Amino acid sequence: MTSSANQPFLAGIQLFVDSSKQEMDEAVRRTGIKILAQLVEMSPVGQPDIWQVNQTAAAYNTAVREHNATLRDDPANLTKSGRLKRGLRVNDSMDIKKPEGYVGGRFKNNWYVGFDRQPTESNDTPDASGQGSSSRGMAVLEVFRVGQVSSIYFTNNLPYAQALENGHSTQAPGGMVGITAIDAAQLFRDAMSEVRSGR
Repeated sequence: MTSSANQPFLAGIQLFVDSSKQEMDEAVRRTGIKILAQLVEMSPVGQPDIWQVNQTAAAYNTAVREHNATLRDDPANLTKSGRLKRGLRVNDSMDIKKPEGYVGGRFKNNWYVGFDRQPTESNDTPDASGQGSSSRGMAVLEVFRVGQVSSIYFTNNLPYAQALENGHSTQAPGGMVGITAIDAAQLFRDAMSEVRSGR
């Protein structure tokens, strides 16, 4: 049994504990958001022009554009209205190969966040901005509470995710997850600093 004289002291301790839990909840939540944002930002978006299979076609198309631009630089090649004279412009290009209906951004839109279990979801919706991943992840992280969750998973379940993590893309030669894991401690320190300073 506690005496009434101890009540203010115990209330002060409880207030400190509750405040500390709220700060920790917010710091972990912000850290999760920062981790997710980095993963999404680093995620490559398919660009058929830079695929190995299209290197010859892309180089040829660039050479044609540059050749035509060089022709335009010489006033002797221009009509009075400033257009290239008939027959000088090269009208040629090579097709860039890509699957029918291909749109980049599927990988970037397949980050999922889960508490205490690895998410198994994936989707077929391309979103080169990554906004879908960010919105889904933030909705999950919003309900984080210290003591109710023992682990947070950030997962991309597309079949080619491991290849991208292993450097298959020139846009993310070092992968995403490994680099973000290295940065996680600093992301937590940044989040904790923001929470303590009231930002």
